[in-house]
Amino acid sequence: METNPLRTLDSFELLKLGKASVTVGGLAAGILIVVAAIFAARLTSAGLRRLREKAAGNAASLYIVEKVATYGLVVIGVVAGLSTMGVDLTSLTVFAGALGVGVGLGLQGIIKDFASGVSLVFERLVAVGDFVELPNGGRGVVHEIGPRATRIRTNDSTDIIVPNSVLVNDQVINWTLRNTNRRLRVPFVTAFGADKEKVREAVLKAAKAAPYTSPDDATRRAQVWLVGYGDSSLKFELVVWPTVEAVRRPAAIFAAYTWLIDDALRGAGIEIPYPQRDVRLRGLFGEEGEDALTSLRLEPAARRRKAAKAVKPGSSNDAAQDLEREDPDEMPPPVAKPPAKT
Repeated sequence: METNPLRTLDSFELLKLGKASVTVGGLAAGILIVVAAIFAARLTSAGLRRLREKAAGNAASLYIVEKVATYGLVVIGVVAGLSTMGVDLTSLTVFAGALGVGVGLGLQGIIKDFASGVSLVFERLVAVGDFVELPNGGRGVVHEIGPRATRIRTNDSTDIIVPNSVLVNDQVINWTLRNTNRRLRVPFVTAFGADKEKVREAVLKAAKAAPYTSPDDATRRAQVWLVGYGDSSLKFELVVWPTVEAVRRPAAIFAAYTWLIDDALRGAGIEIPYPQRDVRLRGLFGEEGEDALTSLRLEPAARRRKAAKAVKPGSSNDAAQDLEREDPDEMPPPVAKPPAKT
């Protein structure tokens, strides 16, 4: 009786692991099972991803289901593939332990990022859709939490790839945690002498009328604070609560409020100061006093005093009368009264 060559090839022993032997047929069947598991995991991930895009409210929960199902199918496929090959998993305990130590030392960073990714998925302190700020100042929306790294999309449509361990071990600001809005402070200045109440009313009226400002309630309301004095200005801050959607675009919302404040101040006729400096010139080309003024073709102080005496008598300009005094300690001369008519 002739033997079937395919059956002979199927039972051909490739290697022996303890009491178990790996044949060509078992190896082929194991590979097919692993490939099928990976294919099923990708199909499941794609289906759940589409479902997550449609269900905005439960996106974070569906993301967890997607990752658990994907990883679970791959792990089950690998274990089933090894069993189909004829490998006794219990006999690989010592080998797996030694391999685990080697992998842990050589791939320590990858294992750390993978464990951090699992922690992010289940803790949900940083979830898909959150707007976060990284330690280096980068900001954006979390689009995907992968096995090793997280993809963050900035407002400039650029992607930042961040290792998962950075989001777990470093200080990260989550601006939209639990989907609540945050307070924003926008500084601005006015000239000295500006009416503070007028400034407050103009800026608050403009801020509350903006569509990206949350309505006032008992605990959160827009305010204007006077926070200090500058070299030539009063320093104010608009303290406001933008909407959750506006918080996701911090640069744009800050610029929008700054533009709004400028329009409000100009519309109310409130002066915006410019830098001012007093410069005193003590000498010019080696000359001082009246000689320096003459070089600049300016009128010396003595001539100005003589010109001040030419003011018509009887003028009501008190400052002009005060300038007529040569000695500051002397009282100004009395103003001559016109003779009485007879």
